[in-house]
Amino acid sequence: MSAYISIVTPCYNAGKTIAMTIESVIAQTFSDWEMLIVDDCSTDNSAEIIKEYTKKDARVKYFQTPAPSGSPSMPRNIGIENASGKYIAFLDADDVWFNDKLRKELDFAERNHYQVVYSYYEKMDWDGKRNNRVVKTTPVSTYRSLLKSNAIPCLTSMVSREAIGETRFKHILQEDFCFWLDILKKGYKAYNICELTALYREAKVSRSSNKIDMFKGYWGVIRKQQNINLPSCCFYMITYTVLGFLKYLK
Repeated sequence: MSAYISIVTPCYNAGKTIAMTIESVIAQTFSDWEMLIVDDCSTDNSAEIIKEYTKKDARVKYFQTPAPSGSPSMPRNIGIENASGKYIAFLDADDVWFNDKLRKELDFAERNHYQVVYSYYEKMDWDGKRNNRVVKTTPVSTYRSLLKSNAIPCLTSMVSREAIGETRFKHILQEDFCFWLDILKKGYKAYNICELTALYREAKVSRSSNKIDMFKGYWGVIRKQQNINLPSCCFYMITYTVLGFLKYLK
């Protein structure tokens, strides 16, 4: 059975957070969705928790990677391949949506005929404590503006199947940044509803906490994946550093 919006959630050892994530989707005021949770061969009780929800709500669906991939890229791609929706939204297994997230973004997208939309998010501690650390990204993102800094938070994004087309996440550092660049490079623009719709959980240890890897990943995306010339790469690296530092201060 098809749904209007497909939600793709990669999951690895998220037993402590996945229930809260699923509950935030079930609580959405827009109800025509499916949630495709793709388990990257978790070794904790994530699978058991997800399967309990699939029994209670047929809109929640469980998938598993053939082997541990160590990256959200393969799980997200499996989700995209199995999605039936006109739109696809992304939500990681430790983040949370406010209950009107889908409704607000869908209304915004269809009223204005936008193919890619996103919104503000708020950081919270690993234990769920909120400190009003709201990250407000740019109102409009183009391919060129996105090269300066990734202004499209994956957890707040919603993109049409038409815009995605054959684009998929690559198994690289900063795979979400490259994914959005690959889509916007086709000529699309991404539009921000400029409202708070989600909570981003800061993990105790995460890939984003390694700043050296972040710089390497960013450089790899713009230089190797997007084939930006060396002088422009140096310029974009400066803007990325400054804007990234400002975002970190939130």
